[in-house]
Amino acid sequence: LAHFVARGEGGNIINTSSVHQIIPKPGYLAYSISKSAMAGLTRTLALEFAGRGIRVNSVGPGAIDTPINAAWTDDPVKRAAVESHIPMGRVGTVEEIAAVFAFLASDEASYITGQTLYACGGVSLFPEFRDNWAS
Repeated sequence: LAHFVARGEGGNIINTSSVHQIIPKPGYLAYSISKSAMAGLTRTLALEFAGRGIRVNSVGPGAIDTPINAAWTDDPVKRAAVESHIPMGRVGTVEEIAAVFAFLASDEASYITGQTLYACGGVSLFPEFRDNWAS
């Protein structure tokens, strides 16, 4: 921010969050707290610096096939269990997440600030509610 303010030409900050910014993850309290805090950071900085041409957004990935997730991505049973909770029925790729970052960094996103763009295969839609169970 200091660099962008000193330059006086605006700028673009993209934070990395998670779908767990809005979906609790039992057993991972610190992770959930940090991602929830990222929402506040992103929105507050976006509001404070929008008038200076500085955009601040965040990307919230869902389940992504990366080495850090190898414990379940490399195990067909565990992978199927994870994918059963994803409306699109599959995990995302690093290329798909990179494309979201590239979009937010581009001039095509020049009117977007203070937002978290979820790239999560629909997990943020609360897939347990896919079937109507209430009147």
